[in-house]
This record gives sequence, structure tokens and C-alpha cells, in this order.
Amino acid sequence: MQKSFYKHKLLFDENMPQRQSFPRLNELFDVKHIRDDFHQGGVPDSQVYELAIHQQRLIVTYNAKDFIDLAARSTQTGIIALSPSLPLHQIDTKLTALLIRNTSKALHGKFTTLTGETET
Repeated sequence: MQKSFYKHKLLFDENMPQRQSFPRLNELFDVKHIRDDFHQGGVPDSQVYELAIHQQRLIVTYNAKDFIDLAARSTQTGIIALSPSLPLHQIDTKLTALLIRNTSKALHGKFTTLTGETET
């Protein structure tokens, strides 16, 4: 039995490129950018986290060290930390694959890393 597709909701941190840089991700999932869509550039990471909880979105960031301690505080959001060495097309492919493989709440309350190697 094949599991049903879930349209994950993502929140790109301020350090992320515009969401239009990830065409496959945008086609399949609900992607918003803290700076471009919510006009909240320069806000503290704790406020980004609170918005993600309120919106029930997974945070996608290059800024792993600033979010790692927040990850387990709520099951309404989770953190996906990206390696800055990944090219944008690889992020689009790898992040899309990660999300397709996971159910609606599988990544919530967790800190997940996405590198050029394998996810942890």
C-alpha cells in the first residue's frame, strides 16, 4: 500500500535564497520565505521559530547552529538544516525527495540535516 502524498508547509529562513530558486519544491509544497513573503527580515531566530509554530511550517535554514536548540521545543514545527556547499539544484532535488518520503508530522519536533552525503 502506497502512502498518500502530504503537501508539507515550509518556512525559509532569511539566509535562504528566494523560494523561486527551487522550482520543484515550489510546485509540490507550500513554501514561504520569512523575508519575502512575511516581510520580517532581520527578526531574531526565536521569532522565526514562533511564526513557524503558529503556521505549522518546517523551517529550512543554512543556520544550523542557531536553530538546533529550538528543534525539540515544539511538535508543531521542525528544523531542516542545509549544507551551504550544496548547489541550489541539489537542494531542490534532495529536499523534495526528503519531504516526499516523510509523513505529515515525521519531521516535526526534530532537527534534520541535509548534506551532500546522506540526511541525518
